[in-house]
Amino acid sequence: MHVQDSHWPSAVASGGTMSATGGGRGDSARTAPLRVDAQRNLEHVLRAAREVFGELGYGAPMEDVARRARVGVGTVYRRFPSKDVLVRRIAEEETTRLTDQARAALGQEDEPWSALSRFLRTSVASGAGRLLPPQVLRVGVADEHADGEPRVPQQRIQPGTGELRLVPEQSVDSTAVLEDGTGAAALLEVVGRLVERARAAGELRPDVSVSDVLLVIATAAPSLPDAAQQAAASARLLDILLEGLRSRPA
Repeated sequence: MHVQDSHWPSAVASGGTMSATGGGRGDSARTAPLRVDAQRNLEHVLRAAREVFGELGYGAPMEDVARRARVGVGTVYRRFPSKDVLVRRIAEEETTRLTDQARAALGQEDEPWSALSRFLRTSVASGAGRLLPPQVLRVGVADEHADGEPRVPQQRIQPGTGELRLVPEQSVDSTAVLEDGTGAAALLEVVGRLVERARAAGELRPDVSVSDVLLVIATAAPSLPDAAQQAAASARLLDILLEGLRSRPA
């Protein structure tokens, strides 16, 4: 999991659901259908952005995205007038995907632990944890460990080495995070329901928080060059982490 800071300007945040075309062109430009080649380029850019940000973090430059998409960097900027807009688009999509997965687990699993573990397995397998907005992870840690308990440090995989390194904590305005337009509030709410159900059933350790569950998703989704190795590593790591989350008889 790679989480790196990117600016999330209020001008973008206040716009609600983003338009990939950016602002300043009028409503007709934002709603007009794209030409076939323009639509294809947009899809290539979004796919490349998900891959690059998933591998290198949101700090990766736009040039890397353009290179992966096999388009000029000017093409990327025509669709996304700033990197912040592209980052928000990817983070919003991945947060929405996680929220949908959590709701599906709630609706399709009657047993609380099965619902929570299904959500974790589905989310880790999808790789969405690598693209969670960094603020979502930090707000949970900052808020839920405000009583002086040790904080869980974030981790990143150093590009080219495969080694994890710790990332220092920074203060975050939790209100801004929940209102930043990425869907963080909905994600935290539905994951909170999964956590509360499992805790009330006595199947989840009482000290496990929503932020802990999100950290599991982020940590258990490493980016490895071999797809089969990545899937096996994720599954094995998640099994270990689930054992750590589960409540044990005294």
